[in-house]
Amino acid sequence: MSASFQIDNVRIGAGGLFLIAGPCVIESEEHAMFMAEVIKGVTRSLNFPFIFKASYDKANRTSMRSFRGPGLAEGLRILKKVKDEVHVPILTDVHETADVPKVAAVADILQIPAFLCRQTDLIVAAAMSERVVNIKKGQFVSPWDMRHAVEKCRTAGNDRVFVTERGSSFGYNNLVVDMRSLAIMRKFVPVVFDATHSVQLPSAAADGDHAVSGGQPEFIPVLARAAVAAGVDGVFLEVHDKPKEAKSDGANALESTKLRAVLKELLAVHGALAGAHLKP
Repeated sequence: MSASFQIDNVRIGAGGLFLIAGPCVIESEEHAMFMAEVIKGVTRSLNFPFIFKASYDKANRTSMRSFRGPGLAEGLRILKKVKDEVHVPILTDVHETADVPKVAAVADILQIPAFLCRQTDLIVAAAMSERVVNIKKGQFVSPWDMRHAVEKCRTAGNDRVFVTERGSSFGYNNLVVDMRSLAIMRKFVPVVFDATHSVQLPSAAADGDHAVSGGQPEFIPVLARAAVAAGVDGVFLEVHDKPKEAKSDGANALESTKLRAVLKELLAVHGALAGAHLKP
């Protein structure tokens, strides 16, 4: 696996375990600040390194009528406030090459969305921003083919890159996780496991004009534990205080009151591996 690197107090790829967490989308300044404080409170008490994530624009919603977020300018203003006042590193996704400079001025990590993981110009632009890059593995991409996405970033001069597994398409409206992919990708890059999007049922809750994704959040803890046992470097969780009222991906979000218990389980699994003298 490639060398490790640092983002504030978070070390990626050095054998530890870190968390990327937050709501799917920025719903309001108040909610983003609240969720960042809640998650930081839990992670700080467990000594679990934490990166806050939220999207300023959900550009790939199923329906034109779905909530997309506050937009670039307002979203970045809110993320900067979270960064400055809650004192946590920030991850957000970027969909357009033209947005990269503005996003890089605020975010510590630029995320390439799964549906865009083959977009060379976007990956290169993100890499050239000199920020850390997270490339989410497309639901249609094999783990070994992600090497090419990573190489696009490295060829542009940026070795600070990791990838995130978020499940693979299994017919229509369903995803499965091939745990072998975690070991395959860790041979050439640090790997994060997205335990919440992996339980998503894409567009499965569509009902006539109401087109949204469903989910099976009851499987979040077991998939997260399995991924940590498989040796991932980090875990990605979309967390919400009221998932049923969330404006995006509430059906596959982890309720914030359950976060502490899940993280304690992940630390226990990770600690057991370390105690057995196995490389996590």
